[in-house]
Amino acid sequence: VQLQASGGGLVQPGGSLTLSCAASGFTLGYYAVGWFRQAPGKEREWVSCISSSDGKTYYVDSVKGRFTISRDNTKSTVYLQVNSLKPTDTAVYYCGADRSPYRLRVGIADYWGQGTQVTVSS
Repeated sequence: VQLQASGGGLVQPGGSLTLSCAASGFTLGYYAVGWFRQAPGKEREWVSCISSSDGKTYYVDSVKGRFTISRDNTKSTVYLQVNSLKPTDTAVYYCGADRSPYRLRVGIADYWGQGTQVTVSS
């Protein structure tokens, strides 16, 4: 059972990235998937999640209108499109999977992926 996060990198303010969270060893389609981030010296923060059943999406206020979460169950992958990036978005981004999007929103997940670094700097 594994979640693999990828797609991070160094980007200038205002830039964009697409983060991917790929699952193996279990059926991702049965799970809600969330993205989280942890900046240096700060606690991990929930960013967004998408439910398994109806694809309903949720976002923390600070990323609404800039980030978009989506999923492709045929590829067992969840994406986070991050646009209009700010230096304050700099963090290690993690994905997690759980049966409940509500558990994800409070930082609980059955499965966790390793992080991918996003650095926003000019």
